[in-house]
Amino acid sequence: MKLLSTKATCNSHGQDSSYFLGWEEYEKNPYDDVHNPKGIIQMGLAENQLSFDLLESWLAKNPDASGFKQGGKSIFRELALFQDYHGLPSFKQALVDFMAEIRGNRVSFDPNHIVLTAGSTSANETLMFCLAEKGEAFLLPTPYYPGFDRDLKWRTGVEIVPIQCNSSNNFQITEQALQQAYKDAQERNLKVKGVMVTNPSNPLGTTLSRSELNLLVDFIEENKNMHLISDEIYSGTVFSSPSFISVMEILKERNDLQDFKYTDNICERVHVVYSLSKDLGLPGFRVGALYSENDEVVAAATKMSSFGLISSQTQYLLSSMLGDKKFTKNYLAENLKRLKKRHGKLVSGLQKAGINCLESNAALFCWVDMRHLLHSNTFEAEMDLWKKIVYQVGLNISPGSSCHCNEPGWFRVCFTNMSEETLKQAMKRLKAFVVESTGNVNGVTSQTTIQKTKSVLTKWVFRLSSRDHRDHQEER
Repeated sequence: MKLLSTKATCNSHGQDSSYFLGWEEYEKNPYDDVHNPKGIIQMGLAENQLSFDLLESWLAKNPDASGFKQGGKSIFRELALFQDYHGLPSFKQALVDFMAEIRGNRVSFDPNHIVLTAGSTSANETLMFCLAEKGEAFLLPTPYYPGFDRDLKWRTGVEIVPIQCNSSNNFQITEQALQQAYKDAQERNLKVKGVMVTNPSNPLGTTLSRSELNLLVDFIEENKNMHLISDEIYSGTVFSSPSFISVMEILKERNDLQDFKYTDNICERVHVVYSLSKDLGLPGFRVGALYSENDEVVAAATKMSSFGLISSQTQYLLSSMLGDKKFTKNYLAENLKRLKKRHGKLVSGLQKAGINCLESNAALFCWVDMRHLLHSNTFEAEMDLWKKIVYQVGLNISPGSSCHCNEPGWFRVCFTNMSEETLKQAMKRLKAFVVESTGNVNGVTSQTTIQKTKSVLTKWVFRLSSRDHRDHQEER
């Protein structure tokens, strides 16, 4: 008799993906400019550390909020005692106002239709529990965030069917690709319950176009039992044109045009996920939310939220911060300036190393094209290159195969979770590697170094290549 459950012992969590394994290697040997200058630089973590000084400045000027006081009097006792899992009304109002501000107040959100969760991971999983049964499927455009294999599938039993996008049109979603994914699901006898997208995209760092959003809304309108989930946790990171368009804006535009064809409960089948982890740089606060016009979804998700609540102390602090409109206006504007500048530093550094990336306008990373560095156009070659970059170069980046990209040679590279000096060091290392690996160091390719690197790889890295390749074969 087994001591633990099947769920506890299964390996479907996705923890053995190269996305997470690269983190493990970094944690064993983290870079520090003083104490470990030869360590691995973490470029696989989408964490915004560019504007902490703005947050810290606000906290210093507002001691009552951080000290859990109101009018100079402590409210610690009130916050420490039991709170309803619906959340503090003041925080829910401040959060929906902030979401509207990011969208230029072109749309508004009803605080009665928002459900608070412990981060967007919990919000996405909760929506899966609400919208689909075990064995049913959602369509996701590739490449997509590697964590979705855990967030959407692991505990829910929901399947992901890829919408195969490619570099020929900058990985945009097409009607042909969408219909092919639907056909693929049907051939696998999977009932499709909807489509899920990230907008702006993780890992592409691009915003969905108006035509793509209309395509998706048309698709679920034609299929009455389907939902559309738009994960918009990077909505406040759009630092250059084209501007961000929320799926809620598309619905509003159609409603304003009185396009009655789309009023048949379509708004009740579109749901938005949000978080303060990226836009405000607070992943450790675990603040997420889902927004839905569907009363049944809101009611069910609210009940489920009791398994992952946001502390009352966190809600109180952030309701004060987000309620300061002067602060939020300044923060959003300044943060975008810093994002744009840092993005430019990465792109420039990559270009100096002879590497290009997909033109992007948002998020905390770039989708980097290293196909010319592969020894063959295969995912095995991509994994070989990734191993060298992790061990030989000392950079943890995320290979495209971990994001289910159907073209080998693409990598997600983050640029906001480090200092500018660390980014310069990373680009210096990468440039030296490219020069050496392309045979431009005294005309000799460094095969000795490559063989030495292979000899120190841990066993899981060797297993990884075959596993990721197998996963791609199953999806294609």
